[in-house]
Amino acid sequence: MNLSVTASPTKTVPKLSYDVLIENQQDGTVKAILLGLPDCQGLGNTETEAIEQLSQSLQTRLKTAKIVTLEIEAPKVENPWLKIAGKYKDDPQFDEMLEYIEEYRRELDAHNEAR
Repeated sequence: MNLSVTASPTKTVPKLSYDVLIENQQDGTVKAILLGLPDCQGLGNTETEAIEQLSQSLQTRLKTAKIVTLEIEAPKVENPWLKIAGKYKDDPQFDEMLEYIEEYRRELDAHNEAR
């Protein structure tokens, strides 16, 4: 299995975008939860305050962490059709079977055109 980890260079910081769940609480406050990181939340009296608090919380967290891209090569899967490919190549009735299939296909086509 090939595995590669890519880290962003320290000179260029990419802009990141996150999906945030906004929930109105029963006490009238608003909670902003970072999807994928449910422990990263912000609470405020308004949606804007909750998002600002969430943003500050995330920025504080990212100061001691880093985001990397993990690339994993997919496992190679054998094509199941290859196991039977060429199975009938030396069968003396193979050509006759192909002719039967072609004739049947022509009959189906003619029947569908007649509709």
